[in-house]
Amino acid sequence: MGRRRKKEEKIIRKTLPELFLCPNCAKNSIKVTIDPKNNLAGIRCSACGLHGRIVIEPNTAPVDAYSTFVDKYYEGATQKVG
Repeated sequence: MGRRRKKEEKIIRKTLPELFLCPNCAKNSIKVTIDPKNNLAGIRCSACGLHGRIVIEPNTAPVDAYSTFVDKYYEGATQKVG
């Protein structure tokens, strides 16, 4: 008689998304590019053309830049293109 084999548990690690939800067209098509030398983040929607640039702190993640952009969008500080 042999022993039962132990079940192998897989560790699932979540990763941050690369595309975000557009507040203008509601599609998952916003790409955030970060320029660390100038402390700027460029945000562009590939579906509707919504775009903007925001000043960020050093070591800011794309998720943080996206959330700042969405806040400014709802305040009316960014242009609606489309």
